[in-house]
Amino acid sequence: MFSLIKITKLLSILLIPIILLSQHSVKNIDSNLRNQSWEARWITHPTASTNDYGIFHFRKTFNLNSIPDSFIVHVSADNRYRLFVNGRSVSFGPAKGNLLHWKFESINITKYLDKGKNVLAAEVWNFGEDRPVSQISNQTAFILNGESSSNVHVDTDNSWRVIKNKAYAPISDFSYLNTYIVVGPGEKIKGKKYPWGWQTKNYDSENWKKPKLLEHGTPRGVGSGLNWALVPRKIPLMEESIKRFQKVSRTDSIKIPEGLLTGERSIKIPKNKEVSFLLDQSYLTTAFPHINISKGQGSKITLTYSESLFTCKGKKGNRDSVNGKIMRGVYDEIYPGGGERREYSTLWFRTYRYLKVEIETGDAPLRIHDIYGKYTAYPFQQKGKFVSSNDALKEIWDIGWRTAKLCAHETYYDCPYYEQLQYTGDTRIQALISLYVSGDDRLMRKAINDFNHSMVSEGLTQSRYPSNDPQFIPSYSLFWISMVHDYWMHRQDRKFIEDKLRNINNIIQWHKKYIDSNDMMKAPPWWNFVDWAKEWNWSRDNYLGGVPKGGNNGYSSILNLQFVYTLNQASEIFRNFGRKHLANEYEKLAQKIKKSVYETCWENKKGLIAETPAEEDFSQHANIMAILSDMFKKERQKKVMKRVIDNDSLIQTTMYYKFYLFRAFDKVDMEKEFFTELKSWHNMVDKGLTTCAEKPDPSRSDCHAWSASPNYEFLATVCGIEPASPGFKEIVIEPTLGKLKNVQGVVPHPKGKIKVELTDSTQRCQAKVILPDSTTGKLIWKDEKHTLKEGKNMFKF
Repeated sequence: MFSLIKITKLLSILLIPIILLSQHSVKNIDSNLRNQSWEARWITHPTASTNDYGIFHFRKTFNLNSIPDSFIVHVSADNRYRLFVNGRSVSFGPAKGNLLHWKFESINITKYLDKGKNVLAAEVWNFGEDRPVSQISNQTAFILNGESSSNVHVDTDNSWRVIKNKAYAPISDFSYLNTYIVVGPGEKIKGKKYPWGWQTKNYDSENWKKPKLLEHGTPRGVGSGLNWALVPRKIPLMEESIKRFQKVSRTDSIKIPEGLLTGERSIKIPKNKEVSFLLDQSYLTTAFPHINISKGQGSKITLTYSESLFTCKGKKGNRDSVNGKIMRGVYDEIYPGGGERREYSTLWFRTYRYLKVEIETGDAPLRIHDIYGKYTAYPFQQKGKFVSSNDALKEIWDIGWRTAKLCAHETYYDCPYYEQLQYTGDTRIQALISLYVSGDDRLMRKAINDFNHSMVSEGLTQSRYPSNDPQFIPSYSLFWISMVHDYWMHRQDRKFIEDKLRNINNIIQWHKKYIDSNDMMKAPPWWNFVDWAKEWNWSRDNYLGGVPKGGNNGYSSILNLQFVYTLNQASEIFRNFGRKHLANEYEKLAQKIKKSVYETCWENKKGLIAETPAEEDFSQHANIMAILSDMFKKERQKKVMKRVIDNDSLIQTTMYYKFYLFRAFDKVDMEKEFFTELKSWHNMVDKGLTTCAEKPDPSRSDCHAWSASPNYEFLATVCGIEPASPGFKEIVIEPTLGKLKNVQGVVPHPKGKIKVELTDSTQRCQAKVILPDSTTGKLIWKDEKHTLKEGKNMFKF
C-alpha cells in the first residue's frame, strides 16, 4: 500500500484506535485506575526537545526490607519504552494505539526484586519526524504507577532521574531502495558516548537531571484536557527468544571460525582492516540484532538487512542463491567506543533473512564475541493442524504460518520489512488465519476496535490504523464490516458486535450517497484500490495503482458488487440484532444495485460481467464479486466460475484477491479448483521463499500476510470446517480432497477442538469427526448430509 492523503498532525492525533494486555499483566485492573487520575505523573526531560528525535533513560532506586507477595507496576510511554528491573528487561511497549486510547502495561515485577536496593530503569525513545507511520505521538514522556503491599513509593515524580543518551542519531534516508518504506529510521550508535550499565543497580546516576513533571496519568473517560487517555493493554507481551544464524554464506578478507554463530568462539579483526561477511538465517524473521564486542575504538560496523539478495539488475531470483548477488536494504551503524564485552542492539526490531556485516577497524583491533538475533512477534501458538498425503502442501502450510506470525506484532502488519501498517484488506485475511490456526482472537478484536476508532465524521474508517498519515480506501471500510461479520460468525460476543453497529451503518450510508440515478454507485472519492493486477498499474491514465476501470471516474462493477456483498453481510447482522428496518433497507438497496449492474454490465456473448457499462474490459474480480454477492442462481454461478478460471484473457487476480477467488470456489462447490490455483505458492517454495510474497515476482515484499490465505483454506475448504450459524454454535464440515488420499485437520474452537480425519480410496471413504462439547453440526459428503453430535463421530461411505 502507498501513502496518498496527507492530513494535519492535529487530525491524526484526534482520530481513534483501541485496547490490549500482557502475559504478566494483572487481569483485574484496580477500579481506582479506571475511575480517577493516578498518583503517578507523566515525566520528561527538563530541557531537551520533547518532539524531536531523542533517546532517554529514566531511573528510580528504592529499598525493600522484604520482597512483597505482589508488586505491580502500570507503565507506558510516548513513543516507546523498554522497562528494566535490576538490569533485567521485563516489558516492551506500549502496545500501539492513539492518544484517545493510549495503552499501558501492567506487570507484576515481584520475581525480579531483591531484598535491599533495587532499581527501576526505563529506556524511552521518540523518533520524532522519523517515527514509523504506524506511530501516533504527542511528545516524549514516561509514566509508571506502582502498587505494592510493602507501601514503597515508585510512582514517577521528581524523585526519578533522567538523562538524554547522546550516543544515538537517526539514519533516515533509504530513498536508494526506490520504494515506499515507513518503518522508522536506522540507528547510528556511538559507543564512546553510551552510558554503559545505566539500567543496573550499581550505576551512579547522581548527576542525572530531575525530570519535568507533566499531567497525572488519567484513564480514558476521566477528567478533560488530557494528552494521553490511558486504557489497559489487552493483548499479551510480544514473544522474545534467541534465534541463531544458520550459516555464513560469503566472506571478504576474513575467515569466520566455527563456533562464532553459536557464541562459543570469538573472532579478532586486526587494526586498520576492512572485512565483511554475509550471514544467512535460512528463513525470514523479525528480530532485534545483537552483537557483542570488545575494544575496537575507532572502528565502524555496518549491519545491513534484507529479505533476499538482488542481481545487479535488481532481480531477486531464487532466494537461496547468493552467488553474484548484492545486498540492498535498511542498515544500522555502530561506532565502538572500546571497553570489554559491549553488547549493541537496536531499539526497534529488524526484518531479515540475510544480514551483511561490514567492519572497518581503526588504530585498535576489534573482537566479536557473539552475533545473533532475538526473535520477536505476537506469541501465537499453532493449535490448528493440517496434514495430507501431499508433502508439497505442508511446505505451503509452513511458509504461510511463518508469514502470518511475522506479520503479527502489536497490530497485524501488511509486511514487516517495508510498512508495518495494519490495513483492513490484509487484516481480514490475517484474522481468519489467526482464528483457524491459533484460536487466539485477541489481536483480531484489537484490530476491529482499531478500525472502529479510526472512523472520521464523514463516515469512513481509515484504511490503515494506527497511522499518523491518514489514508482512505472506501472498499476497505466495507471489508471492515466483513471482518465484523467474520467475528460474529466465529465468536459468541454480542456486546462486542453491538458496539460496532453504528459505524457499520455510517459506512453504508456514506457509500449510499454515491448511488446515481441509474441505481449504480459512481466511483466514490479517495483511493478505490482493488488488487495489484498488472493492468491496473500506476500510470498517467490510471494515476492510482490497483484501481480498476471505472474506479477513478465512472461506474466500477467490482466496487458496486463488493458493496452488495457487504450489504448482504450487514443485513444478516442487523436482522440478528433486531434491527429489521435497517436489515430490510440494506437488502432492498443490494437488490437494486445488483439488478442495475446486471442490466448494464452483463455481456451475453462472453457470459461474464464487464468491468464497466462500456463492456470493454473483463476481470476475474468482477465475476468473483458477482458470485459472492449472489447475482446468479447456483447452477449459473458455476458456469460463470468456470469461465473465470478458463479464460486467460481476463484480468487475473494476484495473491491478495485469490482469497476471494477461493471463497467463490467454495460457494459454487468447485473447491477442487483450489488445488490448481496453488501454483503460485508452489512457485514460491521452488524459488526458496520461506514466507509468502506480496505478489508473483517481481514482488516488493517477500513477506505479506494477505498471501498466507491457503492456511485458512486448507482447513476451511479442504477439510471443510466452517461455522453453520453465528458464534460457531453449529458446525458444518464439507471436505474437498481433490486428488488427496487422506487429510487430517484440527481447528481450535471456543469450546475445544474440531478434528477431522478423512481417507478416500477407490473402494470407500472413511471419516472421523470430533466435535467439542455442547456443539452440533453436519457432515456433507458427496451431497449427502449426516448429523454430527458432540464427541466422536465415525462414518464409512
